[in-house]
Amino acid sequence: MKYGFGKTVDKSFADTVEAVTEALRQEGFGVLTDIDVQATLKAKLGEDMPPYRILGACNPPLAHQALEAEPSIGLLLPCNVVVREDAEGRVHVEVMDPRAVLELVDNPGVAALADEVRGRLERVLDAL
Repeated sequence: MKYGFGKTVDKSFADTVEAVTEALRQEGFGVLTDIDVQATLKAKLGEDMPPYRILGACNPPLAHQALEAEPSIGLLLPCNVVVREDAEGRVHVEVMDPRAVLELVDNPGVAALADEVRGRLERVLDAL
């Protein structure tokens, strides 16, 4: 996919959410938002689906640098990390590619930050 990258892991959904959160922490990210899509769609629409969470990850120093370089970049923050289980029970971790999203911003300082963020997110996936 052009806007993200990820991997399939050999862990339970709950263990994967924990592992992702810890790996993000090790790379300087906190989870600002945790959207339980499965629960939301069940509550709002009565629809059933496999477990699906969107974690809004933020690395404050890098976010601060990005905001200083491009004040409106908050429209593209935080970095979303999806942990989802498919119908066969496989668990996937998918990460927004900051390079793809930040190509929308014509600012060389932001491009360098996108590379830094991508490297950290790649290490998060490697840690799983």
